[in-house]
Amino acid sequence: MILEKYSGSGNDFLITHLYKSTNPKQIANLAKELCNRNLGIGADGLILLKPHLIYAYEWLFFNSDGSYAKMCGNASRCVGHYAFKHKLAQRKHTFLATDLLIKIEVKGSNVLSNLGKFSPITSLNLKSSYANMAYLVDTGVPHLVIFTQQLENLPSCKTQELEQLRNLYNANINIVYKESNHKLHVHTYERGVENITLACGTGMGAACIVGHYLFQMNTKIKCIPPSKEELIFFINQDEISFEGEVKYIATCIT
Repeated sequence: MILEKYSGSGNDFLITHLYKSTNPKQIANLAKELCNRNLGIGADGLILLKPHLIYAYEWLFFNSDGSYAKMCGNASRCVGHYAFKHKLAQRKHTFLATDLLIKIEVKGSNVLSNLGKFSPITSLNLKSSYANMAYLVDTGVPHLVIFTQQLENLPSCKTQELEQLRNLYNANINIVYKESNHKLHVHTYERGVENITLACGTGMGAACIVGHYLFQMNTKIKCIPPSKEELIFFINQDEISFEGEVKYIATCIT
């Protein structure tokens, strides 16, 4: 089995189009084995690309714990680059992520991914150490967004509070600091990983949507995740897209 390891702003993935099985249980077990950072190759997720009659391809995406994932923003950029490199798709193409259509444009090592439409924002009263308000928004993945007043409040690792919020709302938890009207710092506690990740594309997108519609931020926003790799998000009416560098890391044979 031949896979390529990619990183999108610190999120790393194992990608292949050469694996023929589509048995979910078999792939879930494979994801747990290959993504294990001590006994396997190590990654946040395993992605299998399959041919599609209408779109360039479709994916099967499994988190490192074997759970199925509908969507992942940074993975979409890595997959887009991989597919173009292997001549599975044109530089500009559309692929199917479960039931979502993702538009890709490969610009050298940078990849632009249009995540499409997002849900309306739901405001919630919240008792937490970060703030007394939170906002639910779905960008292909459900996210709870909490704005904090201090940069130092951004969490660097898993806490009991974050785990409780994740279980209560069945969503990724994003703690956000607004530096200016065009710059955010976003730390995300992610489902499937069950910890703070180096970056979460859909989470940063959710933070930008809340920032723009509720806090008068620009339609073009720079986001800084824990990896410190900057990403640029664009809000166009009810759609969000983002651009950033992806990195090919290695070819892995197992």
